[in-house]
Amino acid sequence: MADRIGDRAVVLGGSVAGLFAARVLADFYREVTVVDRDRLIGVTGPRRAVPQGHHIHGLLARGQQILEELFPGFTADLAGTGVPTRDFGTSLGWHFNGRGIRKVETDLVCISAGRWRLEERMRDRVAELPNVTFLDNTDVVGLQAVPDGDRVTGALVQDHDGSQPARPLTADLTVDATGRGTRTPRWLREMGYPSVEEEQVRMDLTYTTCDFRGPLAHDPIGDDIAIISVATPGNPRGATFARLPDRYSVSLNGILGDRPPTDLDGFLAYLRSLPVPSIFESVRHAEPMCAPVSFRFPSSVRRRYERMARLPEGLLALGDAACVFNPIYAQGLSVAAIGALVLREHLRHGPRPVRRYFRDLARAIDAPWDMSAGGDLGFPGVQGRRTLKVRMGNALMSRLQVAATRDSDVSRAFMRVAGLVDPPTALMRLPVLSRVLWQARTR
Repeated sequence: MADRIGDRAVVLGGSVAGLFAARVLADFYREVTVVDRDRLIGVTGPRRAVPQGHHIHGLLARGQQILEELFPGFTADLAGTGVPTRDFGTSLGWHFNGRGIRKVETDLVCISAGRWRLEERMRDRVAELPNVTFLDNTDVVGLQAVPDGDRVTGALVQDHDGSQPARPLTADLTVDATGRGTRTPRWLREMGYPSVEEEQVRMDLTYTTCDFRGPLAHDPIGDDIAIISVATPGNPRGATFARLPDRYSVSLNGILGDRPPTDLDGFLAYLRSLPVPSIFESVRHAEPMCAPVSFRFPSSVRRRYERMARLPEGLLALGDAACVFNPIYAQGLSVAAIGALVLREHLRHGPRPVRRYFRDLARAIDAPWDMSAGGDLGFPGVQGRRTLKVRMGNALMSRLQVAATRDSDVSRAFMRVAGLVDPPTALMRLPVLSRVLWQARTR
């Protein structure tokens, strides 16, 4: 247990990023309060405030490692409730342009819990901490700050039904984990700070998901976890077909205005157009558990707090409040976990200046952002800045995907990078690069 460095920390937002933040803050503050507009206590299933919660979510290998570090026994606990847990390299069937890459043991763990079940169990574990309390059904109205705006001293909160006036919730540290709808940039402008610089990659993504009852007459997943048909410039439609504890789920994705339909016939027709026919064959006669539901995602957004000339002390951001990733790459949950470790390191030496935290967070985000943004910019119609680094990376990736269908070592290297365990530069190391180039030459 770390030495306490303050009396109270407040976390704005009670989803995955907020729960990671609360877990870390509990080691450093005498009291931690998690504020959320939704009902959190005694809730099960997808929440109203998480519209993407109905869709398939992936926890990458690095995210699982951090989850286990912060919540020991978490993976075994989920597995004991029937959640599939398997090797990251053998339980996921990755397909690029219809061709599957080699399955290979990686000693990395994949969890197929679904978003709401994962969040629910995290919330239970955080609630067990004696110095953490949840303030649910509560809106965050704004920030509190000293008169000159140099320090944030908490938040203004109000009951969600508006029956009572807003009241102050004082804190030594306030962490914004409110997700893509963060209002921190606006609040900073209102306090007299310059606008926060943003980078955007616009891909106009639509997710449509339908759940099906099992067992399936034709089941290509078996004891594995998922089949992934990755959208590529050559085949810009994609899908994830996952085995969850009590159902099978198919999430279709289309970019640049290609919207997977929400009627079952249209959904199946779209699914049939993919270059991995086994997914369609598996569910074409299966019983749907509900009508397909859609979620639109216009653009990935990176907020460059680390480039601000000045920032108020006492205010940090984590998860999607700092950087919103294209959900196709399943990086959001795991990057929130990585950000929690950055927060922990910041507090171990703290309280440090907040600009140092944001510089450290930016370095941690660089690699997954380059992978996600670079992958999106491989599609000609996607709007964004295509640097030489992006163009070279996409040229290498197309060759690596082909090599991974033939070479187990290339496949393993790809999965470790995709799982955020190794940096992208690992794919440039001579043993891997030579195999990629050899396969490209012999193809």
